[in-house]
Amino acid sequence: MIKAELRATYKLLRKNLSEGQIEDQSLQIANQLLALPIWNYEFYHTFLSITEHKEVNTDYILSILSGKDKHIVISKSDFTTIEMVHYLLTDSTKIKKNKWNIPEPVSGIPIDTKQLDVVFIPLLAFDQKGNRVGYGKGFYDKFLANCKPETIKIGLSFFKSEEQIIAVYEGDILLDYCVTPEKVYTF
Repeated sequence: MIKAELRATYKLLRKNLSEGQIEDQSLQIANQLLALPIWNYEFYHTFLSITEHKEVNTDYILSILSGKDKHIVISKSDFTTIEMVHYLLTDSTKIKKNKWNIPEPVSGIPIDTKQLDVVFIPLLAFDQKGNRVGYGKGFYDKFLANCKPETIKIGLSFFKSEEQIIAVYEGDILLDYCVTPEKVYTF
């Protein structure tokens, strides 16, 4: 399928998930992450879930990272430049939803993308080669292109992989892993 078809299909699939399914599957994804060889790093970037879009609940991942004393980094989106500014999540970080219901830090300690070791990525669909489909704005494409090459990129999905995404852009950054409730895909 092409990206536009996948976006529509997976938005509908997520829309049909109950709150209980989202919570159970998000916890399963977090537990799957524990088996990955990613826990010896320092700076971990994660998204804060848009509950209205029924995204994977990253609260469980935040708990794991806090328990392991990792530096957690979150972002604020600039819709005029299609770029994200990254901030260290601390006890004093104030979070506010923007007009698109994205929870974001109001301000904080800025973190350069080159400092990030691991990035957890929201997505709608992915294929067996590590290509991904997001919402189509290009925020993560720009963001991941500015990370250091060895940054580990991990997609989080409620659903299994597609065999192949057709017409991927050659500048797309591939995932290193994608984690679902049942399986960890390695690319």
